[in-house]
Amino acid sequence: MLPDLTRITADLIRDLDEKINELALGEPHFSNVLRKYPFKKENFRPVLQERAIEGHTTSKLAFIDGGNGEILGAPNFSIQFNRICYCLFKGKERIQKSKDTIDRIEFLSCTYSSFRNKEIYYDTITYPLSSTFQNLLPSESDLSFDSSDRSIMDGRERADIRRVASIARRFAEWSFAAYVAQKELEKSDAIVMDGTLHAAFTHESAYAKKLYEATTEAGITVTGVAKTSRLFTDTGLSLIGAVQKFAEDCKLAFGSWYLPIAEVADMDHQAMIFVTKLNQQAKHVFRYEIQRDQHNALTLKEIDNIFFMLAENSRDITFAGYPFGCAVADSYGRVSEHDLEYYRALVMGEAGKQGNWPKFSRHIQSVDAHEILNSLVGL
Repeated sequence: MLPDLTRITADLIRDLDEKINELALGEPHFSNVLRKYPFKKENFRPVLQERAIEGHTTSKLAFIDGGNGEILGAPNFSIQFNRICYCLFKGKERIQKSKDTIDRIEFLSCTYSSFRNKEIYYDTITYPLSSTFQNLLPSESDLSFDSSDRSIMDGRERADIRRVASIARRFAEWSFAAYVAQKELEKSDAIVMDGTLHAAFTHESAYAKKLYEATTEAGITVTGVAKTSRLFTDTGLSLIGAVQKFAEDCKLAFGSWYLPIAEVADMDHQAMIFVTKLNQQAKHVFRYEIQRDQHNALTLKEIDNIFFMLAENSRDITFAGYPFGCAVADSYGRVSEHDLEYYRALVMGEAGKQGNWPKFSRHIQSVDAHEILNSLVGL
């Protein structure tokens, strides 16, 4: 007997509607913050138009993003291709990079497991695809992790080696951002990182600190846009959804705005957190962070100017309200399956030439059964 899918889905939607109660939006929920801002209509601040900002200057935004993908992998090793890129904008105008500035870094990495001190460790070796990239890559000593390190574990489970393999790319993004700031930016300009400014992994805060120190001295502001947010209010609602509902209830007279949410001052996360709507036509609002000490040194006019620059860059109709520079950096940094197939052929060919393929394939077979099943059914 076939299930009554109409009744089942109707019950599901009715139950979910009852469980998500938007009558009590609550307040931003954080386990450890210096200060959080309750929802108040007066805390919304409009993203001003250029003519409304006295003494406004169009500063540069440098968008940084990267990607990585697994070439070959097993439970005990992961070979990855990594790429980090940047692009420059003044408002909605794309700017060409300086002639002597590297516009991207690419490298291979090999993360492998070993047993020492009665525990499994993961270590990573990096292989720059150009000698000019070498100084922009993280130290291999910073890419050594005890597999029981809480910063890399998945709950109570030992970290998946592919997750650890991605850390090299993340650390390189911080280093590359510092390089771009030095080569391309000046006072009042800003860096826009992909994601939050949370240095989540062991050793990562050292790379963030170097970027903050270099940019603070030069008068450059470090910021980050998160494509997604898992934050909550203290009534269990998603923070982003609650802010959108609150903005609708307030019937704001301005189409684009920013709202302070919390000030975080942990060793690994130093940020002023906002939620912002960057275009009147936007369906999405985003979590946006400014490095805490740099934010606190800015005037209100300078903060307005940062959001104005972002809004100017967020007019593309294909994704209204999302900075176009973020989309460009994402597309340049993205690692495609074509990229992976190219390097996979090289790596497998070399393993065959050296006679190591049987040794490697034994371990790869530990995890490739699912892929074989997918290929059998055409997925």
